[in-house]
Amino acid sequence: MQWVWEPSQNSLDNLNNVQGVVSRHFRNKMKANLKAKFEELETNSKIKNIRGLYGDTDDFKKSYQPRTYIIKNESGDLVADSPSILGRWRNHFLQLLNIHGVNDVRQTEIHTAEPLVPEPRA
Repeated sequence: MQWVWEPSQNSLDNLNNVQGVVSRHFRNKMKANLKAKFEELETNSKIKNIRGLYGDTDDFKKSYQPRTYIIKNESGDLVADSPSILGRWRNHFLQLLNIHGVNDVRQTEIHTAEPLVPEPRA
């Protein structure tokens, strides 16, 4: 965010370097994932696991679809960062369960009596 606050050539170069490092990192992870999938396909082919083989090849037919986690907050604005999403779900379930505070919930001990076992008749 520094390049937004101080738009200089140096900060722009730093941003480009970081973007390049991140792109390389994810490209390498994708290559490793593909290599693992190919090895799994090869293993399924060698052991004649047809169900696994067709299931894995079906995954290759489908294209990559990134998941986006966006929800609306109480005021109707879209929220995308993890802490805000977790806080929104927490508030939602607290309202749903009518719990006004986590500290208000007390653990109660449940005492169970020993089961009554009838004595055998002689």
